[in-house]
Amino acid sequence: MTTLLWAVVYFGTFFIMEFVAWFSHKYIMHGFLWVWHKDHHKKEHDSWFERNDLFFVVYALMSFIFVVLWNDYGYWAGLPIALGIFTYGCTYFVVHDIFIHQRFKWLKRTNNRYAKGLRRAHKIHHKNIHKNGGECFGMLVVPRKYFRN
Repeated sequence: MTTLLWAVVYFGTFFIMEFVAWFSHKYIMHGFLWVWHKDHHKKEHDSWFERNDLFFVVYALMSFIFVVLWNDYGYWAGLPIALGIFTYGCTYFVVHDIFIHQRFKWLKRTNNRYAKGLRRAHKIHHKNIHKNGGECFGMLVVPRKYFRN
């Protein structure tokens, strides 16, 4: 029973992070922390790093806090929550930074229907270089209208 509960918390956290990513992108990144996120939409720097990368640090810190709660305070759900956040962060990095933005030149030939739809949706989001007016969506849940042949 504990293994099942642990797995439910882990996978539940992973999928809840999709909502957290959408919410934070729409209301935080395109809201009061636009100052961190705007260089992701409008490149005005020569560095490989962006201020937007600070969001990875924030999510890593959230994961670390749950590891501490598990290890130091005996909160059993802390580890599966931390690993769910970590796994989502790794998945997001691979999909968003490697696959979509090609920050590393890997996965360039991936060309299935879902991949094309995800790239199309993200490209449309990035056409808006301003704080307001850009459509926000998650990584796993992309509006159907982007999946045309």
